[in-house]
Amino acid sequence: MAGKRHRGWRTFLTNKYLTDKENFFVEYDPEYPVKYAIFITEEEWVAFVDQRRDENFKKVSATNRERASNPTYAYKKGRLGYARLEEKILDETKSDATSLPPHVLWKEARVGKDGTVRDDVQHIYDECETLSQSISTAEDQENRSVLSRALNVPEYPGRVRGKGHGCTPTSLYKNPRRRNPSNQEVMETLQALQAQVLQLQKDNERYRCMEKCSSQLKETSEKASINCQNKFPEGISSCQLYLSSPTYRLVGKGKVHNTSGDLLHHRPLPDGHLKVSVDVVLDKDALLPIPDIVSETTLLRDAIGSFVAWPLDLIFIDDETPTKPASKDNGILRHNESVASQKEVFAQGSQQLSQKIGSRQKNKRDLPVTSLPKKGAFVPRYQISLETLVDSSDMATAGAIRLLDMEEDIFGYSCTETIGKEDLEHIFRHQELGVGVIHTYIRFLYDNFMRGNDQLSNRFRFVSSSLVNKALICREPDSCREYLVKRFMASSTNNLYLWPYNLGCHWLLLAIDPLKEVVYFLNSIDGEWTNYPDMKQLVDTSIKVFRSQRQARVPRTKSSNITWIKVQCPLQRNGIDCGYFVMRFMREIINMNQIEIPITYFDEYKCAHYTRLQLEQIKEELCQYFIEKRLISI
Repeated sequence: MAGKRHRGWRTFLTNKYLTDKENFFVEYDPEYPVKYAIFITEEEWVAFVDQRRDENFKKVSATNRERASNPTYAYKKGRLGYARLEEKILDETKSDATSLPPHVLWKEARVGKDGTVRDDVQHIYDECETLSQSISTAEDQENRSVLSRALNVPEYPGRVRGKGHGCTPTSLYKNPRRRNPSNQEVMETLQALQAQVLQLQKDNERYRCMEKCSSQLKETSEKASINCQNKFPEGISSCQLYLSSPTYRLVGKGKVHNTSGDLLHHRPLPDGHLKVSVDVVLDKDALLPIPDIVSETTLLRDAIGSFVAWPLDLIFIDDETPTKPASKDNGILRHNESVASQKEVFAQGSQQLSQKIGSRQKNKRDLPVTSLPKKGAFVPRYQISLETLVDSSDMATAGAIRLLDMEEDIFGYSCTETIGKEDLEHIFRHQELGVGVIHTYIRFLYDNFMRGNDQLSNRFRFVSSSLVNKALICREPDSCREYLVKRFMASSTNNLYLWPYNLGCHWLLLAIDPLKEVVYFLNSIDGEWTNYPDMKQLVDTSIKVFRSQRQARVPRTKSSNITWIKVQCPLQRNGIDCGYFVMRFMREIINMNQIEIPITYFDEYKCAHYTRLQLEQIKEELCQYFIEKRLISI
C-alpha cells in the first residue's frame, strides 16, 4: 500500500509542476515546491525533474499510458475490486471455499453487465483449466501461476495475477520461509545418496551378469539344432520358467507358444528361444534372459501379461499336463459350433458323466449360486463334474484352448478371453489364478447378477486387467490412462468401477467412484496403497483428467484431494488365495448393491479370514458357469 501511495505522489508532482494542460512537459525549469520542503530537499527535486525529463522515461511512460488506455482483456467490474468480487461470488454460490482460483476470478472480472464472455477470455480460462490438471501447487508458486502461463506475459516479482492489489505468493499459498538445511539434514541426504550409489552398483553388477548369461545362451543356441522346438507340443502349452544364473531356480510360470513363423514384437525370435507369455512371477527380482529393447523391460515382474523370448533349455512343460491323444473334434472352438451340435454334445457328455461320477457324489441337489453350502455337507459337485468332463475332452491335450466372448458392456470394448487347460487346472488344484479365470468370473457376475437388472448394471462396472496392470502401467502409461478416462466417461451417474489389479505375483481390488473421487483399496495381505506409487499416480491422474473433461469445478484447496480409503477386508493366510479373495470381494460388493464400501467392510460378510469353504463356493460357481456355457465338449 505504501508503494502505491508513493507512486501516486510522484505522479501528482509531475502533473502539477512538470506538465501543462495538454499533458506535455514544460520547457522551462519548474520552481522548487517550497510548501513540500519538509518532504523534498532541493537536491532531490533537481534529481526528480531530470529523471522525469529523460527521454527513456518519456518513452516508457507513453507506452504504459497507451497500454492502460486500451487493455487486451478489459476489467469490467468498475470499482468493485477483486476482493469484493470474490466475496460476492462466494456468497451467491454459497460455497464452503474460502477463495477462488486466480483464473476463475480473472474470468469473472471480465464479464460485462449482459453476462456474455468474450471468446478470447474464455480461451484463456479453458487453457488454465487444462494446465491446472498437470501443474502441482508447489510448481505453481515456485515458478509462474497457471494464469501467467496461459497469458504468457511477464510478471512483477512478489505479485499474484488475478487476485487484486496486495496479494502475494506468501499470503496466497502460505508457504513457509526457506531456510538452510541443518547439519543433520545434510548428513541424512548424504547417506541417502550413498545408498542410491550402492544400489546402482548392485544393478550394474546384475546387468553384467545378465549380459554374460545372454552371451553363454547365444553360444549354446548357435550349436543347437534348428529343429529343437520339436521337443515341445505344437500350439500353446502351460510351462515353468527357469533361470540358470546366478543359481538354477524356478522363477515363474506362463505359456509357451510353439508356432511356426511366430514373431516377437514383429521381429524374428533368436535362435534357441521360444515366445513365452508370463502369467505368474515367483522370483520378483529375476532378470529376463533377453531384455526387451522396445519396452526397456529387464525384470521378469515387469513382463507380466506380455511376451518375451526364453531359452529352450530353461522351459519345462508342466508335469500335470496330460498327453492324451486329441479327440476327433480337436481344434474346434465351442463358439463356432452350431447350437444344435452343442446341445447334442452336452447331452452325450451329461450321460457319460452321470456314469463316471455317480459314486463320487453325495448330494445330488444343485448348489444355488447365491447360497453358502453348510459345513460338513459340502461336496464340490461342479468341480468334480468339470474335471471329469475335461479329462474326457480334447482339453486334456496340451495347447487346447476355449474362447469366451466378452461383450462391450463388460469392459467397454468387445474382446475374446482365452481359457486353457492350465487355467482349469489352477482351479481344480487351488493354485494361483491368471487373468483369464478372473475375467471369466466377471462375466459370470455380469450374466447372473447384472444382465437385465438396470439398477445393478447402471451402478457397477468393470475395468479390464488385461488393459491396465502393473506391466502396462510401466510401459504404456498413456494408453492405460486413456482407457480409464474413457471408462469413467461412460456414464454421467455415480458408478463404482471394480478393477482387479495384477501386481505380477499378487491380486488386489480397487473400487473407484470417479464422480465422488473416492478410491476403495481392498488388499487381502494388509498392504498400503502407498506401496504401489505407479498404480496410485495412474488412478489420481485419470480422475483429474476425467474431472477436466466433464468440466467440473473443484476448489483449488481440494483440487488434488482424491480420497483413498483402505477397507478392512478379510485377509488371506497363504500366498495363493489372493485371486479367490478378489473374486469374492466383487461378488459381495455387487450383492450388497452399495456404492459406498464401509471402512470396516460389510457387516453381513465381516470376518478376519475367509474359510476354505467360502472360497470353494466361488470355485463351484466358476465350474458351474463353465458347464452351463458348454465350453467343454467330449
